[in-house]
Amino acid sequence: MSMCSAVLKEFDTEAGTTRRVLERVPTDKLSWKPHPKSMSLGELALHVAASPGVIAGWCAQDETTFSGEKPPTPSSTADILAAHDQGVKTVKETLGKLGDEGLQATWTAKAGGNTLMSMPKTALVRSIVMNHWIHHRGQLSVYLRLLDVAVPSIYGPSADENPFAART
Repeated sequence: MSMCSAVLKEFDTEAGTTRRVLERVPTDKLSWKPHPKSMSLGELALHVAASPGVIAGWCAQDETTFSGEKPPTPSSTADILAAHDQGVKTVKETLGKLGDEGLQATWTAKAGGNTLMSMPKTALVRSIVMNHWIHHRGQLSVYLRLLDVAVPSIYGPSADENPFAART
């Protein structure tokens, strides 16, 4: 199995899990924040939904220049789910086009004329498309718990769902 195929297989599994978490985001709580320094529920959920596709777009470039633009805020859970579905499609298309050879190229991030970092695109996919995404999904599950929203099973049972429990 190629490296790209292996990453996409893992991505598909994580995308399904992420969608289950995003489906639980209540539209009427999108502006809620657990702390003044935190993102709102809506901002975090949209970040989780959209970031894989945005970051995969960076993989299609050899250099990305960041402008510090503030991301949009969603108005509904449906907006968040649509962003997720589009992001999943973008990741699959982009990584499929790049293939193993394209993922070996170097990607550079810049802001204000300065180089922030350079890394192989494989590292960009692993560390930011995947790990960064999963990190924020974990934050989102904590937000849901704090709002008393049922948290789905992610890598194992949650207090609300246990797919391993005996069915009667």
